Amino acid sequence: MSTVDPRTWAAPKPAGLRRYVPILTWLPAYDWGLLRFDLIAGATIWGLLVPEMIAYAGLAGLTPQAGLYTLLVTLTAYAIFGTSRHLVVAGTSAGGVLVGSSVADRHPGSPEEYATLAAGLILIAGIVFLLAGFLRLGFIAQFLSVPVIEGFVFGLAIFVTVSQAPKLFGIEKGGGDTVRQFLHLLGHLGDTSGTTLVIGAGALVLLFGVERLAPALPGGLIALVLGIAVSAAFDLVNHGVAVVGEVPSGLPSVAIPHIARDDLFALMAAAAGLVLVIFSESLGAAKTFATKYGYEIDSNQELIALGVANSSSALVGGLAGGGSLSQTAVNEGAGARSEMSPIVASLLAVVTILFLTPLFKDLPEAVLAALIIHAVSHLMKVKAFREYYAEQRPEFWLGLLTLVGVITLDVLPGLVIGAVSMVLLVVYHASRPHLGVLGAVPDADGAYGDVTRHPDYRQVPGLLILRLEAPLFYANASLVRDHVKTLVGAADPTPYGVILDAGANGDQLDVTAAQTLTALVEELHAAGIDVALAEIRQPVVEMARRSGLSDALGEARILRTIHEAVEALRR
Repeated sequence: MSTVDPRTWAAPKPAGLRRYVPILTWLPAYDWGLLRFDLIAGATIWGLLVPEMIAYAGLAGLTPQAGLYTLLVTLTAYAIFGTSRHLVVAGTSAGGVLVGSSVADRHPGSPEEYATLAAGLILIAGIVFLLAGFLRLGFIAQFLSVPVIEGFVFGLAIFVTVSQAPKLFGIEKGGGDTVRQFLHLLGHLGDTSGTTLVIGAGALVLLFGVERLAPALPGGLIALVLGIAVSAAFDLVNHGVAVVGEVPSGLPSVAIPHIARDDLFALMAAAAGLVLVIFSESLGAAKTFATKYGYEIDSNQELIALGVANSSSALVGGLAGGGSLSQTAVNEGAGARSEMSPIVASLLAVVTILFLTPLFKDLPEAVLAALIIHAVSHLMKVKAFREYYAEQRPEFWLGLLTLVGVITLDVLPGLVIGAVSMVLLVVYHASRPHLGVLGAVPDADGAYGDVTRHPDYRQVPGLLILRLEAPLFYANASLVRDHVKTLVGAADPTPYGVILDAGANGDQLDVTAAQTLTALVEELHAAGIDVALAEIRQPVVEMARRSGLSDALGEARILRTIHEAVEALRR
């Protein structure tokens, strides 16, 4: 039976303060009989998130407690301001790597300076999220295509795996891009610590084994507990195995990071990339479960929620926060009914920080590396890329180009390559719209369709009816004009009239397009060919009048339908 209620699609949106603080809507209506489900789900995601946050803190180059501090604020902040009932907002692997690589590029001189720069970057990202939300810029999630995002994430997963692999072998990490780090790893395999390798490989086998054989169990938490127990029992630190060391207890202090002007401008570019990646991943995960359960996601409010979550995390020295499909799937699979489950997980994180941090002292770094590698392995979507190759070759190559950019250059340059390539592809497609030649549909008066796709449709004698299947604008106007002239010149006999269906323009017609159309009309008139525009809406008619296009055409040649245009030119 479907869980979707179509009535929610037309439900009125909350007004006033409730519009920006959704908890004011859902909490008063919360069915407390569902609390037992949310308690179980909250405890489950707590067991997943604690080891992941400690691991992702390492990706960001921050201390383990930074990952735990993240859970104190991001989970609750999203529950208060977000519009998804299932999304889990915490640190992510992509956010950790972006923060780590961006801050490292500033070459901080001390751990304190590093932490300040990281907090500054995350705070800037939070402010950008908030501004974008209040300016209603939720459409930016459509800026990158899925293959480009997947290519970036795939490259990120390879980058992370290679950067964490030295911890599995107990050797020093190399510098440079992914390729150089991999070559460094191969060149120093002789320095491998056997004990470290056994611990790391054992953790990997455990994680993948639990996932395959008993997916309901919290594999990450099991690996974390066993790693600590084995390390303490066998005193692994004295056998050359690197461990996390002391993790401070207690709640974090709140502080605004002070960033130098030179660093501020450099971090702004990194923050833009961070916002783009986090928002794309978060919105995709939120919409996946909203579609399944039949409720709506407000993309602009999601920006605000992520802005509050990241700003709060920055102030307590946490990680960049975002929604994760895998973490959210665990939450939903554990029976979560509402935003209450992440609040429960956040409360358990408070208990962890206050009382349980001494337990992490003996946690081997190799186990953390295994946790990270296991987490990012799910981001290497080979099957998806096979499908892209079969379905949409240009986007496949853009995704692959982005992937290669990440592993050969760096994380942010790879993202820039993907974004710029996608924009160029959009411009390319928009500048070459299909111009269909139309014919009358048999047994359907007044209906016209593309004769190339439907050979049984018959062209109206003496008329060349054309449909532009994308908006006419400055970037494609000249090409469309030349294409129309080519079709007219190729017609035998030469048509006495040309009808252009410009309905794809909707309510917009820019100055360049209007001037180009005017020139085309004048050229066709000079050749003795009548011209009419069809499927035109009133805002375009008004633009035609202001630009002089209607004077060139004649008001009687701007018509609502193709059928009216055909009758007008026949007369």
